[in-house]
Amino acid sequence: MILVNIDHIPGKNLEALGLVKGSTVQSRNFGRDLGAGFKTLVGGEIKAYSELIGEARAIATERMVAEAEALGADAVINIRYGSASVMQGAAEILAYGTAVRFQ
Repeated sequence: MILVNIDHIPGKNLEALGLVKGSTVQSRNFGRDLGAGFKTLVGGEIKAYSELIGEARAIATERMVAEAEALGADAVINIRYGSASVMQGAAEILAYGTAVRFQ
């Protein structure tokens, strides 16, 4: 499966199959919150949260790819990511794009 964030694949004629998406809602845990609270006192990257968001992006991408594969897609183009807070301490990560088949 080819994944790109441009609206075409050079050298390929594409048939659009439709929008595909994947999402996950991830929450923080007490241990990460405690460590993050200390980190805010001294500044710098909060690695536990960076790892959490990276894992969430990977899950959302996998779910988007599974939806594209179910449509018989060869690739997903114009991929975008979004996030939103859904409640205190929990965020949704969304991956979406256009599933395409090579002609």
